Amino acid sequence: MSGSFVVEIVIGADPHKRLDKAIARDVPEDANLSRSRLMKLLASGDITQNGTVVTDPKGRVAEGDVFAVTVPVANDSHILPEDIPLEVVYEDDDLIVINKPVGMVVHPAPGSPNGTLVNALLHHCGDTLSGVGGEKRPGVVHRIDKETSGLLVVAKTDQAHHGLAKQFEQHTVERRYLAVVYGCPDANDPRVRGVKGVNFESANIMKIQTNLARSKHDRQKQAVLFHDGRHAVTRSRIVEKFGTPVVATLVECWLETGRTHQIRVHMAHAGHGLVGDPTYGGRRKLSAKSMSEAGIDAAREFSRQALHAATLGFVHPVTEEFMQFEAPLPQDMTDLIDAMRA
Repeated sequence: MSGSFVVEIVIGADPHKRLDKAIARDVPEDANLSRSRLMKLLASGDITQNGTVVTDPKGRVAEGDVFAVTVPVANDSHILPEDIPLEVVYEDDDLIVINKPVGMVVHPAPGSPNGTLVNALLHHCGDTLSGVGGEKRPGVVHRIDKETSGLLVVAKTDQAHHGLAKQFEQHTVERRYLAVVYGCPDANDPRVRGVKGVNFESANIMKIQTNLARSKHDRQKQAVLFHDGRHAVTRSRIVEKFGTPVVATLVECWLETGRTHQIRVHMAHAGHGLVGDPTYGGRRKLSAKSMSEAGIDAAREFSRQALHAATLGFVHPVTEEFMQFEAPLPQDMTDLIDAMRA
């Protein structure tokens, strides 16, 4: 078959009773075929068992059975590669970790058809992309907002994409963010304790637990709900306080779930919106009695949400090694914090 290659799978001892699970267990690692990809090839009649085409995932198998999987060569993506500089934190044959700059969209969309992280990755990775879902493209498993900086992991193979996506689905990936917020989310503040969905755990850790859904009044925003929508949990702790009395705080936030705008909308719900956030009310007048003029000016002029994806930890989907990466604060957030300390 033109434009394809064949992967041979020999069933080992004690195979699973189901065909789909047996071939997924014994497929060679270097084939980079995830179980979901194998299922699509099975359904399309591209797999033979001892020379006979099979399509039933519940079919029987036996030790020594030989499967031949005809894999179409991955098609080139319709997205064009672009030579855009990237800060690569880590890269191997299976995945790449990027420190995304402020202002870069992750994936092309109607309002952002080019100049995205995916365009840049297609150029950077080139022929090292073995294909995700039959197309030569990077496998995006999570995103951060255009105006949020920080760490992202992207799959380069089908197998890595499947393994990473499963970890995000099961909420086992470690994601920690640094944010500058108005006020101080402290357990001693009775106002915060009175907000529905907000409570405090030991060590003054604030836990926000609500549902989130697209706002009925503004389709570009997310709204806090308690009956409809998707379950969302955010935790945060105080890292540094600014002002006397305190008028702003550097907090570390970590996600139990990963919903659109989750940290931004949750912190605003608790009454501690992010400095500079144009969508969720990140514009407050700070008292000159509490902070220097430089700090007040820096907060007022900060042009984006003060949010940075600082830590990313996950199990490598192929080597099964736990990997953790950290990215320092970008210059604009460092300047903001320095001004608020003054």
